[in-house]
Amino acid sequence: MTVIRPRAKRSDPMNCLKISHIRLLTVLKRSLKSSLIMLMFVPLNIENLKSEPNQANVSDESSARQKHYRVLAVGDVMLGSDWPNAIMDPRVTPGSQPSAVLGEKLASLFTDADIVFGNFEGTIHTSPIGAKACQNPNVCFTFRSPPFHAQYLAKVGFNMMSNANNHARDFGEVARTATYDNLTKSGITVSSADRDGMRFGIKSLPDGTRVVLVAFGHNPGLMPVTNLARVRELVKQAETLGDFTIVSCHIGADGTSRQNVTRQNELFLGEARGNPWAFARAAIDAGGDVVLCHGPHVPRAVQIYKKRFIAYSLGNFWTYGRFNLTGAAGLAPIVDLKVNKNGEVHSAKIISARQDRPGGPYLDASNAAARTMAALTVADIPEDGLEISESGEIKWLAQGD
Repeated sequence: MTVIRPRAKRSDPMNCLKISHIRLLTVLKRSLKSSLIMLMFVPLNIENLKSEPNQANVSDESSARQKHYRVLAVGDVMLGSDWPNAIMDPRVTPGSQPSAVLGEKLASLFTDADIVFGNFEGTIHTSPIGAKACQNPNVCFTFRSPPFHAQYLAKVGFNMMSNANNHARDFGEVARTATYDNLTKSGITVSSADRDGMRFGIKSLPDGTRVVLVAFGHNPGLMPVTNLARVRELVKQAETLGDFTIVSCHIGADGTSRQNVTRQNELFLGEARGNPWAFARAAIDAGGDVVLCHGPHVPRAVQIYKKRFIAYSLGNFWTYGRFNLTGAAGLAPIVDLKVNKNGEVHSAKIISARQDRPGGPYLDASNAAARTMAALTVADIPEDGLEISESGEIKWLAQGD
């Protein structure tokens, strides 16, 4: 008997392809599921997913925060007067170099700062009209300097000056204006009278930083040191005009017996000369950054207040001919500061110079100015703990903040 077996079915190619696809999808699903499960247990570092900051921008911002500006400041400056008779330093001529008076080392110091400040004590013009009448020439002086003195001061390195003092009107308002014009034409930024156009001096540094000067005094026509409400008003206004503000003040009683910061209103020859302690605080509280006082003709203490620098008197720096230069009046301190763009002081030093009759500063190896100001600072402001080394380096609590 013949057994007939059923013929095996021929494989359907399309069916095989479907089966292969199903198997492949199953494998892929399993693989994907395994991968997702593994990812659940891998820690994800979100910080690594953040975009990296632009290192150039970070570097620029850091440099801006860390940049400091060098400010050199001295007290009274008057290179000689030709009125009523000429008492002039023969070394100061239109063609002479500052090193002829200052020496190479001191002269080079003034060319290596962003701001060089001084108080010009007198007038710069040629007219005899309006000269102040002096009854006693031993205590009353009238100062008139020739116009080339303005150019000479610029050659020294001065680029910011106050003319808000008791000698600014020795020849009246016309001469005050002429002095302002001569100094500014020489490239020196000036703050002078309480008049439109003369209240604020604004200097732009090469990097675009704007430094504002506002200067106060105790005589008619000046922004008054005795009116603290007005001081606050003007300093607040100055603060809106630039990046940091230097406040100058011709303030306090003068003479070698007036070296101490009294924290009181001071009188001299019956005239109200202001309270330097209250003035400095009012100026800084209103937005001022560096307070530089002069007027007593002798050095006084210094202070750091709210990270801002105060010099209560910088004495005489370059006062030729008619000034008393004996004892402390002959000390000629130079304040050397580094401040940031907000006006906060980073470092401070007193460089000691001095004058002998008839005048003209020179570096003093004995550091008498620094030692004198150190002793006065400890005596008058002991609560601050500020220290001044014999070489003039100033250290204070919270330095570097």
